[in-house]
Amino acid sequence: MTLQPTRLFDFIYYQQQFFSQEKCYNYKKNEKWESISTKNFIKLSNQVSRALLALGLQKNDKVAVISTTNRYEWHALDIGLLQIGVQNIPLYPTLSENDYAYILNHSDAKYCFVSDQELLNKVKAVESKTQLKGVYTFDEIDEETNWNTFLNLGKPEENQSKVNELKEAVSEDDLATIIYTSGTTGTPKGVMLSHKNIVQNTLVSAAALDLTGNNYRVVSYLPINHIFERFASYYYHFMGFEVYFAESIEKLGENLKEIQPHFMPVVPRLLEKVFDKIIAKGNELTGLKKGLFFWAVQLGENYKPYNQNSIGYRLQLKFMVSGSAPLQERLIRIFTAAGMPIYEGYGMTETSPGVSINDLRNNGLKVGTVGKPLKDIDVKIADDGEILVKGSNVMLGYYKDEALTQKTIIDGYLHTGDIGMIDKDGFLKITDRKKEIFKTSGGKYIAPAVLESELKQSRFIEQVMVIGESEKMPAAIIQVNFDFVHEWAKRHDHIIKDVTSDLKLIFRVQKEIDVYNRNFGSWEQIKKFEITPDEWTIDAGHLTPTMKMRRKVIKEKYQDLFYKIYNS
Repeated sequence: MTLQPTRLFDFIYYQQQFFSQEKCYNYKKNEKWESISTKNFIKLSNQVSRALLALGLQKNDKVAVISTTNRYEWHALDIGLLQIGVQNIPLYPTLSENDYAYILNHSDAKYCFVSDQELLNKVKAVESKTQLKGVYTFDEIDEETNWNTFLNLGKPEENQSKVNELKEAVSEDDLATIIYTSGTTGTPKGVMLSHKNIVQNTLVSAAALDLTGNNYRVVSYLPINHIFERFASYYYHFMGFEVYFAESIEKLGENLKEIQPHFMPVVPRLLEKVFDKIIAKGNELTGLKKGLFFWAVQLGENYKPYNQNSIGYRLQLKFMVSGSAPLQERLIRIFTAAGMPIYEGYGMTETSPGVSINDLRNNGLKVGTVGKPLKDIDVKIADDGEILVKGSNVMLGYYKDEALTQKTIIDGYLHTGDIGMIDKDGFLKITDRKKEIFKTSGGKYIAPAVLESELKQSRFIEQVMVIGESEKMPAAIIQVNFDFVHEWAKRHDHIIKDVTSDLKLIFRVQKEIDVYNRNFGSWEQIKKFEITPDEWTIDAGHLTPTMKMRRKVIKEKYQDLFYKIYNS
């Protein structure tokens, strides 16, 4: 076996050769943590490959996988597919039946694996409209073909030699997976990534992340079908970490106390929620304790790296990597000052995913940026400010869409659709999404993400979408932080019957907006706003599974509020 992995499945064999783990994957069963070793995980993955061959699957066939939670069966299936040259098509569990019908057809999936009864029902409802030959479930469900039924097909070891033969034939340039974007606008696109795309990105990212040795625990909880968590899983194989699967997002806090991980990838919305809870606890204090608490928070907000602070700051090796969306600077400063460094990075599905990352070593951390480009990745800024990326991490293209591929990759450079700049020290800063920047009727350009990031620092504002394209001024649609707002009302002996029309609340939110407006030019400032009656959620369609706003959906849902802002 080669010392340097070149195919995605090489990482787990690399782990077996150099630091085989007794607790490779860890999961909760009957309220107790159970484990599978590296050795047994590889045995299981080979059994999966044999079962797939028994089903008649051949190189370049496609298999869809959908799971509500992250679990070792998903990963065993992934390795089993990849090492015989079959492509893994991972899908979000929150997609609609129509989305499943579209993607299953578009991807040419021959089989589908689902985690549970709810997902089985959704796939079964559209199965007749697809090319699927069968559906298997990870959970044991009466009268359904399940994981054990499938594994039984691979018990005979006669065709292991065929598995080995196919494994040797897989090239680093072969297609490994098609990841369908979450579709913030329009039809989902199938991003084709090769083994080389993700392997090379994993290797350069491993060099950029400040962890050495393999005695670390990590928690897996972000959607595994998302490239951020998917990349992380191969990184864990390569590093030899113990991986613990969170039972659910709801139980993440409880699981973190049990696991005490050394490293975890995070998305901004999760950190915002954690911080809100910390502040809520601080508000419950009184007198001197409350004063000291908020003094500490203020101290954290002023944190600067590289010993530019008082002796009170001490950093530890443990850290978090944030991606998927822009992160508030103050959260980076506060968590890092508290001994839990956050390294913000930048990437996208089309770049496998990493483009750049902050690194505390060698002056590689600058708060307010997404770090320096990773090794051998060329980043430049186009004349209109768009970020262009070239390197081994750039996708093969969009599945069955050569026209869009040619439009997106020009002269080897991927046009990211993000607007940014590279400062004098080589740090990349993201300023907005190219497609989201709009012009008011007065001809002024507005970058909504910058405004939104500032406004979300208010404890009253949980979500905000800046609007105003072709209108006379920018405005905002706001979802308040319901927990905080009701706690605030209680402290002021005030009863809120309707957050959308409560004058005292509206006046208070206006004060918050006035504070943040001072940071912007007069043409950028939020002139009017409306509050939505409900919470913005993934299930209701406001947010993508990684908690980014679906602007088109939000605009459609609150069309009456848009009309009220600009016509009253």
